[in-house]
Amino acid sequence: RTGRCQGGCSILSRCLVLDAGRANAHLSGGPQTGETMPRLLKRVLGLLAVLIVAGLAVFFFIAPAEVERAMNGVIEPSPYSVTERAAELHGTLTVADLHADSLLWGRDLLKKGTRAQVDVPRLIEGNVAVQVFAVVSKTPRGLNIERNTPDTDNITLLAIAQRWPVKTWTGLKDRALYQAERMKAFAAQSGGKLTMVYSRGDLERFLERRRSEPGIVAGLLALEGAQVLEGDPANVDVLFEAGYRMMSPTHFFDNEMAGSAHGVKKGGLTEAGREMIERMEARRMIVDVSHGSMAQIDDVLEMSTRPIVVSHTGVRGTCDNGRNLTDDQLRAIAAKGGLVGIGFWNVATCGRAADAIAAAQAYTANLVGAPHVGLGSDFDGAVLIPFDATGMVKITEALMKGGMSDSDIAAVMGGNQVRFLLENLPE
Repeated sequence: RTGRCQGGCSILSRCLVLDAGRANAHLSGGPQTGETMPRLLKRVLGLLAVLIVAGLAVFFFIAPAEVERAMNGVIEPSPYSVTERAAELHGTLTVADLHADSLLWGRDLLKKGTRAQVDVPRLIEGNVAVQVFAVVSKTPRGLNIERNTPDTDNITLLAIAQRWPVKTWTGLKDRALYQAERMKAFAAQSGGKLTMVYSRGDLERFLERRRSEPGIVAGLLALEGAQVLEGDPANVDVLFEAGYRMMSPTHFFDNEMAGSAHGVKKGGLTEAGREMIERMEARRMIVDVSHGSMAQIDDVLEMSTRPIVVSHTGVRGTCDNGRNLTDDQLRAIAAKGGLVGIGFWNVATCGRAADAIAAAQAYTANLVGAPHVGLGSDFDGAVLIPFDATGMVKITEALMKGGMSDSDIAAVMGGNQVRFLLENLPE
């Protein structure tokens, strides 16, 4: 039977062989095939069900945390040791950071985490008074600083894995609206530890309260890339009403509003983009040109009537690459009263320690003046950072070592950021 029927047997001969096998099994008292197959099928289906459940458990409950752990690393884990003088000075500062992507990852930001870089307890421990929380709505696969297209999207899978509402799986505006609600919920559940800031008055009241209650943080919502407008400048009003007070025209790819420094065409503002800027200015929504192409930055500077911000960047004077600002751009931004937030990651600073961050801040301050320099960490932005939010004192120490005056240190660590927000937020 087995010797003659190897791939060349007719259907009839195979049936005869199978029937003979069944007869032999029956005569020998063994189980009949008709009884064995349902049991085997049940076992297979049961195993498949277990594998599916296990796979879903990994996808929904384990994978997102492990992805975040891998993508938002810290070079030097806490606790951080600094000189007594640095710790003393840092304790007197009002520290403010212009950019963190922590809302993307689904963690409870009210609990001190064991992974990534930011949460409210760690901000308080690091003496951070004001934190801008930016919302990432879409990033391309194979992300790089040279050339990206909008054809792919990493965030869709992350949104599904983190069990975001179904409408956010495809809707970029819906992703922004959902994250705004999450942020507001954190503030409502924080017992006063986290306060949302939407206006100059909100910030003034928070700062007054913090004088007697130092263990609190103010959060401000921002948008990383105007692709959340889904091609319609009128959605500026929708997102403003949702609580957003800062937005950049682009992130890592060109969109309907403008060209990105990392896009394909790298163009300037489109007609829709110009309408977007006008609507933002009418609402006193801060324009952030981080990730903007050179043409975009030029266009925004030309048409804007209010100061702009670069929330997180490096400078080519200390780290020469296409992600960072030229000296001419720094001068032009400062000339319009703008503010430049220096990032913490290697592509921004060409270094992996606080000294590199301090060097970029000092370079920018020497070029355009300390009042135009701030912090823009890019915490939790899928980048490796020298320290988490509890280590902000490391920058204070590095600035001191570099010879910056105490008053300028106070300015670049947060005084400038707070002043800029007080001057440019809605009434």
